[in-house]
Amino acid sequence: MKQICKPIKSYLLLWSTQSLSALGSSMTGYALGLWLYQSTGSALKASLLTVCSYAPYVLMSILAGALRSFSQSMITLLTPVLATMLFTLGGVSTVIIADLASFAVAFTALLFIRIPEPHNSGKESESFFRSVKSGLSWLKANPLILKLIFFLSGINLIASANNAALTPLILSKTYNNKSVLSAVYFFIGAATFAGSFIASYTSAPRNRVKAICLSLFISMSTENFILAFSDSPILWCIGVVLGWLFIPFMGANLDVVFRSTIPAEMQGRVYACRNTMQFFTIPIGSLSSGALIDNCFEPFMSRQNGESVLCTVFGTGKGSGAALLMAVLGAAGVAVCVIFSLLLKHEKYDNG
Repeated sequence: MKQICKPIKSYLLLWSTQSLSALGSSMTGYALGLWLYQSTGSALKASLLTVCSYAPYVLMSILAGALRSFSQSMITLLTPVLATMLFTLGGVSTVIIADLASFAVAFTALLFIRIPEPHNSGKESESFFRSVKSGLSWLKANPLILKLIFFLSGINLIASANNAALTPLILSKTYNNKSVLSAVYFFIGAATFAGSFIASYTSAPRNRVKAICLSLFISMSTENFILAFSDSPILWCIGVVLGWLFIPFMGANLDVVFRSTIPAEMQGRVYACRNTMQFFTIPIGSLSSGALIDNCFEPFMSRQNGESVLCTVFGTGKGSGAALLMAVLGAAGVAVCVIFSLLLKHEKYDNG
């Protein structure tokens, strides 16, 4: 019994300390974005933080293969609350100290955990280039998976642009009210957390591919437009809940489709290619969003007459450009969902 409990305790220690460290890193990213936008008023400079933090993951995914993430919903839920509290009490330096402390805890825990080496299957290791080539060749021969990857790539482009515009939109329209921003991000985490339970306790859909498309359509057709056309923090919170509630359900079904379609011996190579192809649009979306807000949408809205239709719909002053961009992203998201729903309609998949 002790032999069984020991690995579980080691796993729980590793999981909890690594989750704590991830929470600290997430709080630093959140607080730095908040601090930078308040200091400069530039959406582009704030979005560069996201690019710098996410680009290494995209670049290294082709090397790393498939990754599993732990307690992401809980981290998303706690990040805005804790980060805002620490930021208010002691500024960005306090948040960074908390991040370093969480890293120290996670690093210290590794000294007491023995991570077993994987068993050698006896097969010769495949060269890097051959591994990449075999993964890409498998994707080329399986159009369902390839189309799903391109679908998610387009969605990630729009979603990352939306995320980069969210902070400038809310802070500009609430006169730098950090509490409102924190509340909106808290509801994003709460929606994701609740969505995890929906994904866990809902019976398998008859058509998983259709469920993926429908979930993303609901997300794209609600959140962006509610954020764009409203100045109410309550409606903003409702909008992000609708945008994120079904994302875990989508992710669970996507994972089933991938794992039941891709042979076990090919999953590492295919997932490595998939990660790069599906996620490389996130830094692009973040950077583009910041540049468009600062150099295109905000200047465009500032030139509008206060009684124009655009000003009536999206408001006036700083933040109206971000609202206009949100509406454009909503339309683009709906278009991507409709197009790929039609492309995937006739693809065959064994629902299992």
